[in-house]
Amino acid sequence: MDTGTTPGRLPAVVWVLAAGTFLLGTTEFVIAGLLPELAGDLDVSVSQAGLLITAFAIGMIVGSPTMALATLRLPQRRALVLALAVFSLGHVVAALSGSFAIVLAARVVTALATGAFWSVGFVVATAAAGPRNSTRAVGVMMGGLTLANVVGVPIGAFAGQFTGWRGPFWALAALSALAAAIIGRFIPTHEQRAEISVRAEIRALRQGRLWLALAAAMLIMGGVLATYSYLTPLLTGRAGIPAGAVPLALIAFGAGALGGTTAGGRLGDRHPMATTITAAAVTAAVLFLMIPLSTNPVAAIVLVFLMALTGFTVNPVVTALAVRYAGDAPTLTSALSTSAFNTGIAAGTAVAGTALDSLGVTGPPLVGAITAALTLLPLTALAGRSRRAKPTGLDHEKEEVAVPC
Repeated sequence: MDTGTTPGRLPAVVWVLAAGTFLLGTTEFVIAGLLPELAGDLDVSVSQAGLLITAFAIGMIVGSPTMALATLRLPQRRALVLALAVFSLGHVVAALSGSFAIVLAARVVTALATGAFWSVGFVVATAAAGPRNSTRAVGVMMGGLTLANVVGVPIGAFAGQFTGWRGPFWALAALSALAAAIIGRFIPTHEQRAEISVRAEIRALRQGRLWLALAAAMLIMGGVLATYSYLTPLLTGRAGIPAGAVPLALIAFGAGALGGTTAGGRLGDRHPMATTITAAAVTAAVLFLMIPLSTNPVAAIVLVFLMALTGFTVNPVVTALAVRYAGDAPTLTSALSTSAFNTGIAAGTAVAGTALDSLGVTGPPLVGAITAALTLLPLTALAGRSRRAKPTGLDHEKEEVAVPC
């Protein structure tokens, strides 16, 4: 197996894990395309239905670090299979229920399973890829997440228009059960580290740069998802796009997210700070422009594509930085990266839902633009600290991570 210590092909295990993240990403974001169907069937408002996105994010916030510590001594293959099995069961419960409260609870349970999968999966992927390809490996795993927006979310949204929202939930339950079987046979048993210490994992959190990277992850994702979660009312109510064509806009978002993740994975190892600062600044500008320009359907779809392209460029870079700063204790840090993204999603969607009720359909883009602009604060501080940081055992690549080019 390619260790990833020199640039080259990534090991196959990274691509297998990316396939798993495709399913998990689909379930997190498909709700955005099913909000009207969910709201009507469960007898709640669209903004209340949006709480299903917030609840999932909260489950990820709490579940990722909790499950990372709970499964720390569990063989990684077993942890990944168990996570997918719980994920599948949660979708079955939601699909069988007619209660909004039960569906909400099921979303939290599936979020816990998703957090466990991602926290373990990122560690397996970066270890298999090696230090010189770690950002690229994270980019590929996140590529599964963003591919979900290109393929999984639009298909789920289309299917929801014909089968109701339960159809996509049943499909996700079946596919995740199949994924558990495949990953159970593919992931080697020797991937687990020989020595595991909860104390070492917690001690790794003392790195100041780590928390700056996590803050950037939280803010950029909060900005983008605050807008994305309420795209349907913006596109139908302001841009005049028919409800049946909304999935096409979701494809544009997914294509941009996939391109951004790929770009971040490629550029992040060599130019981490220049890449993230530029991408965050452009994301804020695009979201601001969405407010006056979203009356034009073509302009609105182009801006949806651009906000995903630039916003998702930041993700693999800050995640890889956080894992690298943790050194030999990356599991909890990986989980906290997931928590950071979902803290942003939870806060962003909650505030955006309030803005939707009070300011109308342009409220969520305004919330997103301000939040994305705030991402520049931790990124600028991180760039300054990285320039002053001396090379350590963590920065064994001639400061490829620490020094922006």
